[in-house]
Amino acid sequence: MNQDLSLENAIRRFIDRLKSLGRSNNTIVAYQGDLNQLAAFLKEQAVENVDQIKTELIESFKDHLGKNGYTPKSISRKLNSVKSIFRFLVEEEVLDRDFSRAVKHPKVNNDLPRVLKPMEYRALRDICRQDKRTLAIVELMLQVGLRISEVANLRLDNIKEKELVIEAYESHARRMVPLNQPASKAIEDYLRERQTSKSRYLFVTKTGRQLLVRNIRSILNRYFEKAGLQGVKVNDLRNTFIVEQLSAGVPLDVISRIVGHKRLSTTERYLGLVSKSQEEVFTLKEL
Repeated sequence: MNQDLSLENAIRRFIDRLKSLGRSNNTIVAYQGDLNQLAAFLKEQAVENVDQIKTELIESFKDHLGKNGYTPKSISRKLNSVKSIFRFLVEEEVLDRDFSRAVKHPKVNNDLPRVLKPMEYRALRDICRQDKRTLAIVELMLQVGLRISEVANLRLDNIKEKELVIEAYESHARRMVPLNQPASKAIEDYLRERQTSKSRYLFVTKTGRQLLVRNIRSILNRYFEKAGLQGVKVNDLRNTFIVEQLSAGVPLDVISRIVGHKRLSTTERYLGLVSKSQEEVFTLKEL
């Protein structure tokens, strides 16, 4: 047996990569548990080398989990771990093809979050173009994943060149959030037209006072109606950010940290909405 192609060795290399990237201990333990479960299943099929693992075997593992009482949500998480290691092996040129890509996540029907379709968020952006303040608010939720309360409490000194500082509040810890180019430009455009104000808050009213959560909600609901969006709520902008990032392959723990989820399981809920089969890469991509 070629030791370099053994699944056991592949799992060890993958876990070492996660450690080198600074992934949390809980995340590493979860990945290792899922992958050891895959290895145990494949060993029963007399498969121990990664180049022997084809789409049909991964589908069989998925079916095996279902038959053993795992929920679609748990299966989806374990499948995400499997896809992660195979993408890693292709990137490392251990394998020249990723057979996990063709395996689809099971449908998760537990009150999945609402997300905007591409045509919907384009329509929303278009209708906000002439209102720089509203466009900046939309971009911070849609492109950066902020909560509406975080948007309202964002201060001028929280804005850095390539990131935002979200101060600790209530039970949420302080965190740094990457600021991509569309959101950064929207803030710059708004600041050029911002009403003169001594307020330390980024978003202010025409009289220079802090724009409160209820004001922001009212403004966004008005623009949802103008854009012809049906059944859209304010938090759906943030939901859309999370699903777009998952679809782009950003790791679950990275997204969870960016959006300030306290538990990884909260972020896992969104896996059922991932539309692409490329679930895991090691660089943060913009929308």
